[in-house]
Amino acid sequence: MSDSVLERVLRGSSDAGIRFDDLCALLRRLGFTERIKGSHHIFARPDIVEILNLQPKGSMAKAYQVKQVRKLLFQYKLADEGQ
Repeated sequence: MSDSVLERVLRGSSDAGIRFDDLCALLRRLGFTERIKGSHHIFARPDIVEILNLQPKGSMAKAYQVKQVRKLLFQYKLADEGQ
């Protein structure tokens, strides 16, 4: 995974083109813990109130869930941590 995943998520021009595994790896790199229940990957971080509940669509992330991740990255200013 490269920084291009973070850049693509932040840019928001290709939400349907983000690989699910890359999105999960990005969140782990940003300090989120991952819990898996069936196809649900639940991400949490102690300093963030919201949790992210993501499910893959084949090998890709769902576009609306990429948008949720982007919103959280901006809201909590996490984009700088991923650099």
